[in-house]
Amino acid sequence: KADGPAHVSDDPFAHWPNVLLEAARALDNVIMVGHSTGGMFVLSVPELREHLAGVVLIGSAPHAEWRKRFFEFVERNPIPAVEQAAELYDQQPDDVRLRNLTLAAAPWNFTGEGLSAGRKILADLPYNRDAVLWAEENFDDVYRARWTPVDVPALIISGEHDKVVDQSLWREAPGFDGPNVLHRTISDAGHFPWVENPDGVSAAFTNFAERL
Repeated sequence: KADGPAHVSDDPFAHWPNVLLEAARALDNVIMVGHSTGGMFVLSVPELREHLAGVVLIGSAPHAEWRKRFFEFVERNPIPAVEQAAELYDQQPDDVRLRNLTLAAAPWNFTGEGLSAGRKILADLPYNRDAVLWAEENFDDVYRARWTPVDVPALIISGEHDKVVDQSLWREAPGFDGPNVLHRTISDAGHFPWVENPDGVSAAFTNFAERL
């Protein structure tokens, strides 16, 4: 459990996300697993392609169009508690209020069945306003995959009911439907599919491992 804000010293973002390349070079047979924006960071570093034995993308996307679609969804499905938490966060954007805002938005991230367990997971995560600000200013709106898994084994896992990142974007994007790419949709699951259907996610990883 996180006991405090996830602060680090100096300038932690000076080499991000290219520092992922340093990590990949330091190890053998690297398979990177990225959830949501984490997967987008992986796809934004084209040099990673020659250093990975595989890549797993969970609830992620090939470009920033997902944000436009999510904002449209939010407009159609407002949550009063989110609006209140967002106002407080705008007044004082710190780690505590970022956590409160994220918890208020939990119904968008999970199915009804997974909401209670999902909230517990979100409550235990570390939150860093500086990281969010960096992504907002440098990454989120301009993101587009700079490499595709043409010659790298890839597993793309999508929650059947992911309301945050539109998983249909994978079908529309070139380069993510080749023989190296295994798509698995996890039934009865949202943006964190391992919460509602861990067995489905485990089976997807097993299928992927058998192809390596």
